[in-house]
Amino acid sequence: MIHALPIQRHVGNLLRTKADIFNNLNKMLTSRALIRGLRPSLWRSLSSTSALQGAHAKAVDALDASVPQYNNCVGIPLPDIPFVRVPSAEQKKLKEKEKGPWSSLSKEEKLSLYRMSFELTYPEMRQGSGEWKTVVAGVLFFLGLSGLLVWWQRIYVYGDVPHTLSKEWVEQQTQRMIDMRINPVEGFASKWDYEKKQWK
Repeated sequence: MIHALPIQRHVGNLLRTKADIFNNLNKMLTSRALIRGLRPSLWRSLSSTSALQGAHAKAVDALDASVPQYNNCVGIPLPDIPFVRVPSAEQKKLKEKEKGPWSSLSKEEKLSLYRMSFELTYPEMRQGSGEWKTVVAGVLFFLGLSGLLVWWQRIYVYGDVPHTLSKEWVEQQTQRMIDMRINPVEGFASKWDYEKKQWK
């Protein structure tokens, strides 16, 4: 108890000094003199993210969801806008011809009209890509690399098999465990018949 008293005093002094420091810091930060001392532009840049947004506005290419977008999707057959937004002079002539009877349009003109509205047909959208081949090749490559690494470790990193894994050693160890009656209730020795000298 004699040694605990100075430690308690020391801890109490530390707590008092910490409380004093926090009180003084709080007073200093909330004082009007500090706020008046900061320049308004610096204070504004610290208190909002507008300066950061302005600095990175050119680097970020954000999708404007308020504007209709063109998407190739099997579930939504009619996109919000046509695929070709600004038609060429030839496409404008074809659009004017479209307003007349469709029997006067050739097959190629009908196809080009379709391609102006839609980028892909349904069979083209459903057509699979060859990406699975790249994925399978990558998986097989890394499996092969891992196999080579394991093979290299078995040859150059690991040493010889320990002598404790030899057949003779395991037999001697098993006999010693039986003689010592290791775990006789549910474990190793419970599976040995001591009267017949064989496994149950």
